[in-house]
Formats: sequence, C-alpha cells, structure tokens
Amino acid sequence: MTNHEVLPLLGQVADSVSQAIAHARPELAGADPLVRRSEHADFQSNAALALAKRARTRPTELADALIAAVAGDRGPITRVDMSGPGFLNITVPDQLIWNQLAARLASLRLGVGTPNEGQRTVIDYSAPNIAKEMHVGHLRTTIIGDSLARVLGFLGAEVIRQNHLGDWGTQFGMLIQYLDEHPEATWHHDELEPGTSAASALDDLYRTARALFDADPEFADRSRRRVVALQSGDHDTVTRWREIVAESERAFRDIYDRLGVLLTPDDSVGESFYNHLLADVVTELTEAGIAVGSEGALVIFSEEVTGPDGNPIPLMVRKRDGGYGYDTTDLATIRYRIHDLKSNRLLYVTDSRQALHFQLIFEAARRAGWLTDNVEAAHVPYGTVLGPDGRPFKTRAGGTVRLMDLLDDSVARARAVVHEKDPDLPAEELDQIAEQAGIGAVKYADLSNSRIKDYTFDVDRMVSFNGNTGVYLQYAHTRIRSILRKAGDPHVVIDPTIELQPAERALALQLDAYDTALTEVGETLEPHKLCGYLYDLARAFTSFYEACHVLNAEEPVRGNRLALCQLTARTLRHGLNLLGISAPDRM
Repeated sequence: MTNHEVLPLLGQVADSVSQAIAHARPELAGADPLVRRSEHADFQSNAALALAKRARTRPTELADALIAAVAGDRGPITRVDMSGPGFLNITVPDQLIWNQLAARLASLRLGVGTPNEGQRTVIDYSAPNIAKEMHVGHLRTTIIGDSLARVLGFLGAEVIRQNHLGDWGTQFGMLIQYLDEHPEATWHHDELEPGTSAASALDDLYRTARALFDADPEFADRSRRRVVALQSGDHDTVTRWREIVAESERAFRDIYDRLGVLLTPDDSVGESFYNHLLADVVTELTEAGIAVGSEGALVIFSEEVTGPDGNPIPLMVRKRDGGYGYDTTDLATIRYRIHDLKSNRLLYVTDSRQALHFQLIFEAARRAGWLTDNVEAAHVPYGTVLGPDGRPFKTRAGGTVRLMDLLDDSVARARAVVHEKDPDLPAEELDQIAEQAGIGAVKYADLSNSRIKDYTFDVDRMVSFNGNTGVYLQYAHTRIRSILRKAGDPHVVIDPTIELQPAERALALQLDAYDTALTEVGETLEPHKLCGYLYDLARAFTSFYEACHVLNAEEPVRGNRLALCQLTARTLRHGLNLLGISAPDRM
C-alpha cells in the first residue's frame, strides 16, 4: 500500500469547470465554479446562474459557452447537459470512477491528503475540576475536543492536547483543612467501596467542608490560613494537595479510558502550572499600558465590547486584595501556548456561555502583541445537553448527572437491545458488544448534532439499530465484514472496464467524497459533518447491497463489488475511529 494522495473527483471536476470559465469568459477567470454532488447527475455546477450578471448575458447562453469549452477539454468530464435556467449536469466516465476507487483502496490513508501539515495546534478540552466528579457538563467538551484532535492530527497538524484542570483556588484551603481535622475521612481509591471514585468521595467531603466553612467562623479562619500556606508552598499542605490531585486524576482516567479518548496524564496542565507566570504577565500588561488601575483592582478595559450601560467591559487582571483569578490564568495560558509551545493555532473547546470571556482574552492577547496575524485563536463553543423536559439534563432529584452513571445507563440499554436482536450471544461477548455500542451511542449522539445546538439526551433513540445512530453505523460495518468473511477476505483487483450500475455509482461517488468531508470538518471544526457523511455512506451501501449481487456475481463483476465492500468497510472503520467510536467486526 502507498500513502499517495488521491484528488477527489469533485476537485477534478471543479478544476475543469474553472478552466472552462476562464476559456469561455477570460474576465471571469478565478470565479468559483460552484460544483457539488447532484441527484440528477454525478455533479452539478451553478456557475452559469451565479456569473451571468457579471458576464452581461443570460444564464443559458453562458451555460452553452461553458458546455462548448468543456467539450474542447480532455479533462475528467465525459458529458455535460444543461437543465432548467442554466444548471450544468456533469457526468464523469465509469473508468475514472473505478480508478479512483482502486487508488483509494491501495492507500494506507484512503487517499486522504494532509492539508493541515505545518500547523501546530493546541486543543484545550475536557478540563474537569480537581476534587469534583466529572458530570454531564463535561461530556461535550471531552468528546468534541477529542474528535477534533483526531481529525486535525490525521489531516497533518501537529496536535498538542491540553487538559486545563481546575487544580488551584481557595476551595482547596477548606478541603485540606477539613481532611487534616478529620483523619477518619476516606477518599483514597484503595479505601473506597467498589464503584465509588476518589473524585466522588472528595466531592462529598468538599460539600461538607463548605457547609462547615459557612457555619463555623473559626473553621473559616483556619481554612483561609491554609490557603495562604498552600500558596506559599508549605510542605505538608502542598503534599496533601498533590495527593488530592493524583486521586482525582486517577478517577478522570477511568472515565477517559472508558470513553476511549486520547487524553493522558501527560496532557494535564492545570491552572497551578501557570502560577509562576502570573506576576510577569501582569507586569508586562501594566508596562504596556494595557492593564490599568480601577477601584483598587487592575483591569483591561475592552476596546471592542461594551456592557448594557455603554461602558467598556473589564477583564480582571488582579483583584483588589492582590489575588489572581481565571482571567489572569487564561492570559498567562495563551501567552505560554504561543511563546513557549510555539503553536500557530489555538482552539478552546468550551460551552457557548464562555464566548464573551474568550473574546476578551483574545482581544487582550492581540493588544499585547502575543496573538499576531500568524496565529489563529478560536473559541469552539457548544450547546447544552437537555433532558426529556427540554431543560438542562438533571437527575430526577434535580441534581447533576454523574458522567459515569450516564455511561452505565447507556451501556445497560445497549445490552438489552443487542440481547433482543441476538439472544444466543454468549454473556462475555454480549458484554463487550454492549460496552462498544453503549459508549459509541453516547458519543455519536453528541457528535452528530451541530455542536452549537442544544440536544436532547434520549438513550432509547441513541441505541437504536435504525436511523442516524452510532449503533446503526457499527452494525453496518459488521454486516460488511460478514460479507467479506464469507468471501474469504480476498485480495481483489478492480477491472475499470466494467460498466457501473446506478447503485454502484452512487456508492463509489460517496466513497470518493471522504477526503472532502474530512477537509470540511478541519475547516469548520464541526464533527457532525463527518457523522452525516458516514450515515450517507452506510445508506448508500445498503442500497447497493439490495440492488447488486455480490457473493453470487460472476467475475470480474464480483471482484469489483467486493472492492466496493472492502473500501466501504475501511472508510466506515476509519471514520468512526476519527469520531472516537469503535467499529466491531461482530455485533
């Protein structure tokens, strides 16, 4: 196999139409050829309608001129017909389509190029808080960020994953003080009952400490002194803090491993990492005149955003008491990622409510000269996970849904659905398939929606074998693998002289569009576009298999159709992997 890039037919046709435009009307050279897939032909160009006004002619006359120009070009187009007010319906030769498939089948990368090569991309995602459980609010950032890391990495970018843990703050003073005063409290993983995580135990202990802090002024004073001890590096306090961080991270890894995300301990860079940089950041911003005093605090007044009162919105650089908050840490973070990590693309995958915060951070970084035109910084926002009532997803008691409980529920539902479909599956195999299907269902349900939109968490729909679900795509992959096993997983050679049947053609053109779909995800940072592509691919395969005999076909038709099966299975598996979803061989 090779790693050669295969230019998609869409690109080849677009180039041909562009050349026709330049030939027929030189003054329109460089105009968008507006080529897309079509139900009426292989491709369609709307260029004649879009450019007729500039050409000072009717769309049909310009379409005729483009048809004549294409006819004189020995490019990838075999026929062009005009329809309606000037649409160009474009057909490419069967042999070219077969050759495209053969090239993709022979490529380790399925012919996909590396348009993001040269990018050094930092992706900030997940970011749970130490001593707190991961809950449903961490689902989207973790899953979306992980998929983007996979896609952008595959497209050639050097991806640096950053898990910006909430591991610093005044809350640790009261928690550490409480633990020291209550040595009987259990929170280490080896002391807990099975099924209880250290993060869960610490979360409960923090709530208890918080209640005591609010009720007991003397405990509150001791907790404040503990915060000072932590910030000044007191050995015993820092040692206890490190234990809390380590136990929390162990609990997070259990969830990351179950979700199959790429984050590792090496990717964890908590807020505490930037503490030694904060004073220098404040000095630099102050000396540049960007940060100014205001009512005893140090702030950056935005030059771009005003509040409801018409006054510039401030970014808090240093509080009145001399302390630093999230704003200062995020300023130090973006400075570090540009200057020290040498990144030229920064992506922050957080919920849409933080849009204003990052707008202010990016503005301040530009004014400071850190964020230049050579560096892209983008907030990648997402919507909320809703419950059946259309409100943010909660437990029946109104509490926050633990992420591990949510995954357990999805796997249990998947197990029931798979068992109903195949009651004879051995228990061990059933458990394995249920885990793959249940976790895949949760991830696909999240990723298949436009990330900016809210979506309803509906487990029954998620684990369905029908419709646009992860389980449907996993099952489609297992069906194709079953066909190939029955055929003996042969090495096939495509015969490009065989005439394509309509269902073969539709499947082949969809397979050739994988490169285009991935590039679009890389540009828009929208994983749902890959989900939509894979769903359309699975449906195209179903139509193909219903219309065309495979195993009982005569050679060389059989070999070509097995090649279609092989490339579809590989593309489905690869695409699901980029979503972070497993593609089982049996289900």
